[in-house]
Amino acid sequence: MKPVKSLSSKCLMGCLFGLLLLAGCKGESSKPAKSAAAAVKASAEASVAASLAASVAPAVGVALPPPKTTGGKPLMQALSERRTVREYDSKMLSPQTMSNLLWAAFGVNRPKEKGRTAPSAHDVQEISIYVVTEKGVSLYDPFANRLVHVSNQDIRALTGKQDFVITASVNLVYVSDHIKLADDPEEYRRFYSATDTGFISQNVYLFCASEGLVTMVRAYIDLPALSKALGLKKNQHIILAQSVGYPKK
Repeated sequence: MKPVKSLSSKCLMGCLFGLLLLAGCKGESSKPAKSAAAAVKASAEASVAASLAASVAPAVGVALPPPKTTGGKPLMQALSERRTVREYDSKMLSPQTMSNLLWAAFGVNRPKEKGRTAPSAHDVQEISIYVVTEKGVSLYDPFANRLVHVSNQDIRALTGKQDFVITASVNLVYVSDHIKLADDPEEYRRFYSATDTGFISQNVYLFCASEGLVTMVRAYIDLPALSKALGLKKNQHIILAQSVGYPKK
């Protein structure tokens, strides 16, 4: 048996060149596969991007008609007729009346300054108004003058422990965001929130007296149950709830 001769440098170079050509051919043939994989990856990335875009899209809302900020009864007459009522007709408020009511409560009356119809501590405007009706729950956006959808559930029964809350066409829930009062001690946050809610509630009382509506504010609420139903965060605290509607016939 003849011994195997060692390969010459020329032979080695030829083999190496052939391997490189072969690898080049394989690389060309694999381009379609890589393109397909890239297309799949791009599609997945587009899907994720679409999902992210949907998650940060503005919440669905209902635009309210511009509030009518003139008219109504004279202030002194409204004050003389201000009262608390616990019996309500089930008639719903019109969109215009709802807009007027919410504007009176805590709307924007000086747009350039972002001023509101009620004062707030440090002007942080920490109170939000949740609007609860038989059709569901919305959050009042005073700067866009619209109702932002929160839930389709009728949770009126959770806005108070009295029976009349179910028959009132609207129950307003006043919620304080303590993050906006983060520079104040906890005791002051609660004090400021309660005080600022009182201003808003009185605005509602005077509006109702002016417009022939009736109202009742309360703190007699199952706070954990209502907070859960509204989907509130730890920094959000319910202060009061207030029923609004037409007087029972």
